[in-house]
Amino acid sequence: MNAIRELHGIAEFEQVMALFEDIWHFEPAGRPITAELMLAMAHAGNYVAGAFDGERLVGASVAFFGADATLHSHITGVLGSPGTGFALKLHQRQWALERGVSRITWTFDPLVRRNAHFNLAKLGARPEEYLPAFYGVMDDAINQGDEADRVLAVWPITDRRVEALVSGARSPVPVPPDAVVALAGDGGRPVPGRADAATVLVAVPEDVERLRRTDPGMAKAWRHAVRETLGDMLAEGRRVTGFHDKSYYVVERA
Repeated sequence: MNAIRELHGIAEFEQVMALFEDIWHFEPAGRPITAELMLAMAHAGNYVAGAFDGERLVGASVAFFGADATLHSHITGVLGSPGTGFALKLHQRQWALERGVSRITWTFDPLVRRNAHFNLAKLGARPEEYLPAFYGVMDDAINQGDEADRVLAVWPITDRRVEALVSGARSPVPVPPDAVVALAGDGGRPVPGRADAATVLVAVPEDVERLRRTDPGMAKAWRHAVRETLGDMLAEGRRVTGFHDKSYYVVERA
């Protein structure tokens, strides 16, 4: 079990930056945070924590207070060490509860399957807003020049469903037999379908990070297809209620 604790010294924040660089290989102008900013944030009472395997830093998370009793998780990175991401989120949740915070938000790339499964199926967070090109065009090694669409995930940390999930329960979202597929993958390509049912499914590619390296045009096609399908439905007021079969967003009429 990794040890997770809050960080306070500049040397620790420099370790975090080295970890983030190992994960994302940022260009100098594209770093989303600096050691100095983490120092200031922690000193002001915000959340900066690290996960350690012995003396080695294997994960870190940075979050700051927002409006309406919200903690916004700005960046979390884990290198190896299975289970560390989940443990960091549990630590962050407990830290927030102790300070009277009722929800945690963050943004994530809606095309990355493992992130969608982790956020929705394991944690019980729900996407509430689609943010096209939120960070512009990314130039780190993972995003490979793709537009940084994001969805805003909201994690109601006092919700009974969330409490059950973080305690180890599993609660797959049922998909009714009359659900339709609004976006499918056919031979690796995005194929639009119907969106006229109460429950619709929206596919994402099997491995968009590989696509960005091997077929940027196809990665872009998926980006725009998901933006136009999932983004439009969220803008209409539909709700994402889960992530089915590690492949599809489940979207329902409000």
